[in-house]
Amino acid sequence: MENAHPAQEPSRRAAAFFDLDKTVIAKSSALAFSRPFYRSGLINRRSVLKSAYAQFVFLLGGADHDQMEKMRDYLCGLVRGWNVQQVREIVGETLHDLIAPIVYDEAASLIEEHRRAGREVVIVSSSGSEVVEPIGELLGADRVIATRLVVENGHYTGDVDYYAYGETKAEAVRGLAASEGYDLAASYAYSDSVTDVPLLSAVGHPHAVNPDRGLRKEAASHGWPVLSFDRPVRLAGPGRRLPVRPSSPAGAAVALAGAAAAVGLTWWLLRRTRSDRA
Repeated sequence: MENAHPAQEPSRRAAAFFDLDKTVIAKSSALAFSRPFYRSGLINRRSVLKSAYAQFVFLLGGADHDQMEKMRDYLCGLVRGWNVQQVREIVGETLHDLIAPIVYDEAASLIEEHRRAGREVVIVSSSGSEVVEPIGELLGADRVIATRLVVENGHYTGDVDYYAYGETKAEAVRGLAASEGYDLAASYAYSDSVTDVPLLSAVGHPHAVNPDRGLRKEAASHGWPVLSFDRPVRLAGPGRRLPVRPSSPAGAAVALAGAAAAVGLTWWLLRRTRSDRA
């Protein structure tokens, strides 16, 4: 099996491409900001609860193609009419509270190793650019590839200009390699999802990170290394991490129980909302 720690290849210009959700951070970046959006009046309580449930499902088993399509349609409808500048300000103000504490320590170490080896670090995510770009800056990434929504008169229309997903991610990586002179055979890629098989197949050093069932099968058939990231750490900035609190099986069990309780509460509140309307 290939060494998980990247060796230096100074004679070949290469890059390291990282998916974001469940690869670099422990949650869905697209759903992480639901609470500050609620406090700012952009979404209602029902949307917050729906986002919480979606986070739970995502954390348990990832998202397949159909779920990703449903999530895209839901989010596009949700943000229709939102002021883009307001969204950017909310993300900027809450980034260090919501995202900095859920960066995987293992991912942060890999990013640092790649940078020391002279490789550019690129975040490739299906989440919106207004969310991914500040996270990329926090991580010290050189570039970001992310979904772009259509904007008119400073507001989202609810349409998608560019969707960074599936084969489109691989196309974007190949295009970036052509324009920047990356040797993809010497480059690395990391993802948790079977939907990113095209991205992983585009480079010479693919890695499955916390893989869903489909990607685990693909990794086994291709002989790709499988990495397990499970130590979230508070990131104070590129290369600056606060001490990691050791995890334990008991702590993991408590977290899972808490998540299950949250889903139960979500279900109860949704039923209550429906009964109140009846």
